[in-house]
Amino acid sequence: MIHIKLILTTGLLTFCALLLAASAFAAIEGGDARRGKDLAKTNCKPCHVQGAEAGTMTPLSRTQRQWDRFYKKRRHDKIAPGAWDEIADQDLQDILQFMYDHAADSDQPATCGQ
Repeated sequence: MIHIKLILTTGLLTFCALLLAASAFAAIEGGDARRGKDLAKTNCKPCHVQGAEAGTMTPLSRTQRQWDRFYKKRRHDKIAPGAWDEIADQDLQDILQFMYDHAADSDQPATCGQ
């Protein structure tokens, strides 16, 4: 009986771990981080440098979860309405992929050359 409980508990924990891992990978799909880095330099960096009114912003400014929420809820529209209007959806997805892949809690935290 104890062995069955141990097997069931281990199986349940493994399932939960796999589910969490899958949801983390599913959070960001369809973006090209390499392209996103170039797009971030072109579209984001001009307003997000040290001393600028918009403040410094790099991938290190947020965790992966925070970047995901920031883009999904389009928080930039609330902060600076219209700033994203000229940026194509795929370009925003690529920028998000770069920010997410190099966020503060990622395996490869980075800036975009700031």
